[in-house]
Amino acid sequence: MTTKAGTTVPTPAPGPVSGPGRAHRPAPWVRTRLRAMPLAALLTAALAFVTVFLAAAFPRVADRSADTALQEFTRSLGTGVTNLEFTAETGRADSGADLDAIQRKLGERIGRDLPLGSSAQAYGTRVKTGRQMFNPGYTRLSERATPALGLYYLHGLADRATLTAGTWPGPAPADGPLPIVLSQQAAEAVNIKVGDVIESGTDGPVALRSTVVGLYRVNDPQDPFWEGLGCPARACLGLKGDDAWYWTSGFVDGGSLTALARWGSSGQNFWRLPVDPDALHADQLDRTRATLASYMAGPGMTALIDSTLRADLHATSLMPDVLARAADRYQAAGPLGAIGPAGVAGVAVVVLCLAAALSTDRRTAEIRLLQARGGSRGGVLLRLLAEGAVTVLPPAVLGTALALVLLPTSRWGNSVVLALAVTLFAILAFPARAALLWARPRAAGGWRRVIGELAVLAVTAAAVAEVRRRGVGHPGSSVDPLLVAAPLLLAVSGGLLLARIEPVVVGWLAALAGRGRGLVGFLGLVRAARDNSGRRRPSALPLLALLIAVTATGFGATVLTAVDQSRTRAARITTGGDVSVSVPVYATLPEAFTRAAGELPGVRAATGAWIEERATFIGGDRGTTDAILVVVEPDAYAEISRTAGVGQYDPAGLAAAPGGKDSPVPALFSRDLAERLATGAPQVRTPGGSQMATTVAGIVTATPALPDPGKPFVVVPAGPATEHLPELKRATKVNKWFAVGDVDPVRVRALLIESGIGGGANLGKHAKLVDEEAKAAGKTSGGLPPGYAVHSSRDKIAELAADPVQHAAGRLFWYSGLAAAGFALLAVLLTLLRAAPDRTAVLARLRTMGLRPRQGLALIVAESLPQTLAAAVGGGLVALAAVALLGGAFDLSALVGATVADTLAPAVMPVLLPTVGLTLVVCLGVVVETLVAGRRQIATELRAGERQ
Repeated sequence: MTTKAGTTVPTPAPGPVSGPGRAHRPAPWVRTRLRAMPLAALLTAALAFVTVFLAAAFPRVADRSADTALQEFTRSLGTGVTNLEFTAETGRADSGADLDAIQRKLGERIGRDLPLGSSAQAYGTRVKTGRQMFNPGYTRLSERATPALGLYYLHGLADRATLTAGTWPGPAPADGPLPIVLSQQAAEAVNIKVGDVIESGTDGPVALRSTVVGLYRVNDPQDPFWEGLGCPARACLGLKGDDAWYWTSGFVDGGSLTALARWGSSGQNFWRLPVDPDALHADQLDRTRATLASYMAGPGMTALIDSTLRADLHATSLMPDVLARAADRYQAAGPLGAIGPAGVAGVAVVVLCLAAALSTDRRTAEIRLLQARGGSRGGVLLRLLAEGAVTVLPPAVLGTALALVLLPTSRWGNSVVLALAVTLFAILAFPARAALLWARPRAAGGWRRVIGELAVLAVTAAAVAEVRRRGVGHPGSSVDPLLVAAPLLLAVSGGLLLARIEPVVVGWLAALAGRGRGLVGFLGLVRAARDNSGRRRPSALPLLALLIAVTATGFGATVLTAVDQSRTRAARITTGGDVSVSVPVYATLPEAFTRAAGELPGVRAATGAWIEERATFIGGDRGTTDAILVVVEPDAYAEISRTAGVGQYDPAGLAAAPGGKDSPVPALFSRDLAERLATGAPQVRTPGGSQMATTVAGIVTATPALPDPGKPFVVVPAGPATEHLPELKRATKVNKWFAVGDVDPVRVRALLIESGIGGGANLGKHAKLVDEEAKAAGKTSGGLPPGYAVHSSRDKIAELAADPVQHAAGRLFWYSGLAAAGFALLAVLLTLLRAAPDRTAVLARLRTMGLRPRQGLALIVAESLPQTLAAAVGGGLVALAAVALLGGAFDLSALVGATVADTLAPAVMPVLLPTVGLTLVVCLGVVVETLVAGRRQIATELRAGERQ
């Protein structure tokens, strides 16, 4: 090319044309954005991971807790309850091999549908009628009673017992005694020797004889294998009136079934298949119950009869009733346990919305720029959606997988569905919030917000009305989302109402602070009353998150406190106070014990009582009614009644009226006798023939001595009653003792033993034998003889608190409270981050005007504190309101572990403690965030200069 001056400008030689594959491509949007803001992407991923993990973990925690509760509840009842037992009459051709084959068929068929345990499986044959042993020289405990023997064939006997003498039995001969083996302990007690021929009388012309060919020792007497097999390990004691005798079990060979049936009039084959409690699952209760019903009387039983060719096959089991009880408990506790996770879900949703709002505020200028340069709404939103998917999906998948691995259960559908829902919400929250930037601006104070808030209030009112109508936690009920969400809806409604009130109140406080000399408080309150744009309507999301967390935590704490109080009350009612002592019907308590027990440390009130269950109430119309007479010391018994919360009365009402022996005795009457008291002066007659006139001192529904009386009762003071009833003049006429206070039941038990109970006369003719029998069976009560017992409300509370069902629901409440508190703190931090640019600029400007760092911290606290305090106070009030509105509909029996009539009632302390704790945590988080990030941000702002 030539210029005007004639000079030539060199032109570069044309190079090869680059193909389309080598053309310049812009950097991918997602990668660019993630590299530009790595910290924001990392925090978003962490939030998604935590939220999705909790969403996937809560259903699995609930499932695991319910499964554990069901398994512990079923296991605690013993293998005798979980057995599925089949029986059939013993046939002439039956042998041990036939029983083996049927056992295999039953196990294979039923094992397909039910989880079966192997340790307690047993099968064999038993005789329906035990026989006496008439041999002279055998131990007789009574002249009219002889030792008795029941015979069995039991498969696998040699595997669980050790032969100590003789041999194992063989098949019975065609004509001769039936070979058997006995427990060595039983043989020693009855005086049986190896080789003895036991004479058991005759059955028509046939002599019933058995010969002892061996003795054995049971390897483990507590093995559930031995349950339901008579008395295989020792000689048990039989009692009937004044007669006592030993009885035990003997075992024959599998080839002796026909002879065994003749020996016991008839034989019964049995096959015991225990259901494995450790394999039961709460979500499969209905299916398990249906399967059991089928095998007991349905298609399953028909199939078993066809496969075993036993037309008389019959099934019995207590398992259906056990599973029905477990299902009722599980369904009753389900709604109570789901309320806490519902509150966590509400706070988590608010936190995700706050995170989306924070991202939108930070990137508003960027999105506006893209819009101004021709970017379409769909294109920008798709890019934001892809950015969110890349940031959220990997941690969401990791959180879901971690929850599935760390919390293994048989059911995973709910966890995956909830995790997927949270993941989608986390991905869509930011694009949906950004889409509002294209929306046409609306005037402040529009009707849309009012209509939405009124809709929330209407749904809340409907939910509360439905809860009050139907109730929550009743046996047979199920988890209704509307009922479970009622406390959450109340919290949301309270948050919306507080969001309307809080800016106005804070604005008033700012106006008052502006009249003072200080500037920090005024600026903080002014900023708290406005959002970042300066309008007098800050975002309701932070306030809503805090209020939901406080409400959920306070409501849960109220429930748990009410459960503890109801459990204590139920334990005291059952015990009759804090400690009580009961004796057998034929015994009385020594006077030395009642006197010394009343002086034990911690005893606040104590009284001995005489309870006569065979008294007669005579009304004014001379009609008689069987009643229970309770004779007590009035003052001490009044304190016991007040502490136990049952049958309370004024002790002055039981004070004896002046007069002689003929004066009527004041008495408390049960409510079912109230109608008959108006017909005239009532009287009470004892079985000994003594009669006592009474006057009405009060009407009660129950009394500590008889928390569940079952029939009418009369309570009279001991002093006047002794004057009228000669049989009470004996000093030892006390058969029950009650006390309240911090009493150690161990000391009461030791004192009872020291007082000489069980000396023989008070325990009856066979006291020593009964005591030995109880010790051999492991049924003694702390060294006390049979029939004597020391009851303690402390022990009863521990027993009720060990209920796995209420433990599971209680754990969910605590987990939910901690999770809600964590999300609430995160909501506050997100709010601080959202306002950080504006706040940093303000602080930087004030710093140039002489604002000290300590004053800057005070300004931030003053800005954040009003909303935190408003949420705390509002959440506490909403929690109290929720308890007041919903408390009457909650049945706490499933959490208490016993049937109670108590309902939730508003209480300040259960709400105050978690509210104050959560408020302190949030305030501490604000201070820490300010100290860590505030100075660095202000310094950066000062170096950059004024940019707004």
